[in-house]
Amino acid sequence: MTPLAPVEGTAPPGQTLSDAPRGLVVLGATGSIGTQTLEVAESFPERFDVQALTAGASAELLAEQAREHRPACVVIGDETKAPALRKALPREIDVLTGGEGLRAAARLAEADVVVGAVVGFVGLAPVLAALEAGKTVALANKETLVAGGALVERQLAEHDEARLLPVDSEHAALFQCLVGENLEAVEELVLTASGGPFRERDPATFSQITPEEALDHPNWDMGAKVTVDSATMMNKGLEVIEARWLFGLPARQLRVVVHPQSVVHSMVAFRDGAVKAQLGAPDMKGPIQYALSHPSRWPAPAHERLPWTEAQRLDFAPPDREAFPCLRLAFEALEAGKTVALANKETLVAG
Repeated sequence: MTPLAPVEGTAPPGQTLSDAPRGLVVLGATGSIGTQTLEVAESFPERFDVQALTAGASAELLAEQAREHRPACVVIGDETKAPALRKALPREIDVLTGGEGLRAAARLAEADVVVGAVVGFVGLAPVLAALEAGKTVALANKETLVAGGALVERQLAEHDEARLLPVDSEHAALFQCLVGENLEAVEELVLTASGGPFRERDPATFSQITPEEALDHPNWDMGAKVTVDSATMMNKGLEVIEARWLFGLPARQLRVVVHPQSVVHSMVAFRDGAVKAQLGAPDMKGPIQYALSHPSRWPAPAHERLPWTEAQRLDFAPPDREAFPCLRLAFEALEAGKTVALANKETLVAG
């Protein structure tokens, strides 16, 4: 299978290291990834020109973001909130609505990079629209590849200028470890998992878990759905399926290990016994910035770097697939092939 992420070689054909301002569209701007994307953009104001911002229902925050970044347009999924949003914004900012509005924002001629951070299956259509328009898509929406990987593959095959870059920390780590490498030399892709808040909890007490406990992730600041999926390890299962599409390797070459510190974001094991790992602070701004700046590397604030002057400990252990059956089910869905969309449906219903 052909990988969807351009990992071989130091940069895709035709890509330069230019740091000219990049037109930026953020799909899902009011969510966790979206707000952190805008924080990254604010750190490099001379390098980004925000063209469009979208939200599902958070009209007030969207209006606040739009007044600050002055995009050409905003999109609100909840059409009933459009009139109030229009009143809250300057006339020069167009207000679009619904799925068609999302697709229009993704296709904007002025857009260079489209960040796909919409939660759920609704994020698939605008990502496909962006690829069809030849955009670079920085993908944070898991459902796009889990349920629509074949559709994404088709768009990339039909539009040479379109590119897909992963934003999930694990896939961004694998991407960085694979740049310049031959995929045929890879033995395994090793995705790390924190283990979530219930890693050491007695499974016999799982029925007593409260929503507040499930939303209390020990390392990462994420949205509610992803945080709960992380607590059940369903999130890691979906990431395994994503890795299959991004890098074109079968399930037998994908492995998950529990790494409680969330410092090693993922690893690549090669056939000669060597292992490459990507390390970084557990901060989503790192992989977001990497995707937005690729193939360049821009300086990050010092607080986002690992504290090498302090003692560091790195632990690794196999996951408990009996206590966390969602991970096992995801591998089974991947191996079955055509049931991957069902796995996506089940996690959305559960969420």
